[in-house]
Amino acid sequence: MIRKCLFPAAGYGTRFLPATKATPKEMLPVLTKPLIQYGVEEAIDAGCNTMAIVTGRGKRAIEDHFDISYELEHQIKGSSKEHYLTEIRDVIENCTFSYTRQTKMKGLGHAILTGQTLIGDEPFAVILADDLCDSKTDGVLKQMVNLYEKYQCCIVAIEEVPKEHTNKYGVISGREIESGIYMIDNMVEKPEPENAPSNLAIIGRYILTPDIFEIIENTKPGKGGEIQITDALLTQAKKGMVLGFKFDGVRFDCGSIDGFVEATNHFYKKI
Repeated sequence: MIRKCLFPAAGYGTRFLPATKATPKEMLPVLTKPLIQYGVEEAIDAGCNTMAIVTGRGKRAIEDHFDISYELEHQIKGSSKEHYLTEIRDVIENCTFSYTRQTKMKGLGHAILTGQTLIGDEPFAVILADDLCDSKTDGVLKQMVNLYEKYQCCIVAIEEVPKEHTNKYGVISGREIESGIYMIDNMVEKPEPENAPSNLAIIGRYILTPDIFEIIENTKPGKGGEIQITDALLTQAKKGMVLGFKFDGVRFDCGSIDGFVEATNHFYKKI
């Protein structure tokens, strides 16, 4: 059972400056809802009831968002605007939030390791809020949790990307053991197109087993001098313990302006 979901949320969001100078990138709204709330709702739908958020300086707005604003509640109680808070009330009431700070930006692997104190010794999910996903069936993380119940190993969500874009992602290769499910044998962080093992890219959804923390501790800095989760997962993949999962749905890179606009248009059409 996957009960906890980790949200690495300490990054600066430099691609959205100056908007992110004083506002966490995870709080940028797609329509009327911040990116991180979409992620939390996806985690709740997958059965998670504990949200572990790794934050940093200037991220206080995330904690405030997932808390009750008594002044605001009082001001709009009984008015026609009260229903606007229904969704966030449901989120707050249906799960627990805990926080820790990543004091230095040393890569996604380091951010996940920072969250160990919140996770403990159990399997857990990871959602990167700026990878916003939508599906006509189950949410992406719920699909992955269902797969974990069968295989009981680490799982990364993957999608096909244009070959010329492999240098933006962790890229995998492996043997397809079921339709859309790959037993990974190699993972490379942001390879140039000519060196990429495939065009199957890892996106911001993971299910990890607790032994990943010790592996990260023993993983040397890689691409960009950062501790990459891709490098840590490769250690497990060499033992046949990591699956790549081509999920059912669409994913928007809301860390980029183009992806953010595409996501906004997509969700607006669903209204």
